[in-house]
Amino acid sequence: MDKKILIIEDEAAIQKILSEPLTFAGYNVTAVSDGLEGINEFHRQKFDLILLDIMLPKIDGYTVCEMVRQESQIPIILLTALDTEDDQIKGFDKLADDYITKPFSIKLVLKRVEALLRRTSSNMATDIICYKEITLSEAERQVYVSGNEVALTHLEFEILLLFLKNRGRVFTRDDLLNLVWGYDFMGDEKGVNFHIMNLRKKLNVDYIETVRGVGYKIAREN
Repeated sequence: MDKKILIIEDEAAIQKILSEPLTFAGYNVTAVSDGLEGINEFHRQKFDLILLDIMLPKIDGYTVCEMVRQESQIPIILLTALDTEDDQIKGFDKLADDYITKPFSIKLVLKRVEALLRRTSSNMATDIICYKEITLSEAERQVYVSGNEVALTHLEFEILLLFLKNRGRVFTRDDLLNLVWGYDFMGDEKGVNFHIMNLRKKLNVDYIETVRGVGYKIAREN
């Protein structure tokens, strides 16, 4: 598999709970215990994904995420005991790709890691998609609105890509969990709502419609 994962987690027991199954699954795992060490390790090696605790010594996880995002679009999954809506929104505002609350199922972590890595490594498309003010480059994974580049997380990009390729189709939250996240995890629909909200805010154009009681869509152009 040869995929390299950086775990930034200050609790030794949780490091072990994460490292051993990921190593057994074929990943090359590096684990560090504070935010500063995490940033230093990120600069020393090329990783494919980061599992990042929020409550860290020296530099907290939100700041680590922000610092990494200034240099890289590497997938980041936040791991934390902070489970309020405001905490999750703050994580997505820092451009994290996913958010898992403690205590967590290691099977869930493995599934989300697998799904996120599959999405980020398999995209070899070359198409340019245009919709009103939006221009999306699937190959370069870039989005422009009225000529200005908009920085999206991997999940936000995949959601927008799905909508633009299927204009007029209504996607339920379960559809998005299966098609974008790559797994069916009941009870995680709040994450969909957060990503849609952040995507709308970043695009700053009102094209993602809420279909009450059903889901979301982007309308066909007239």
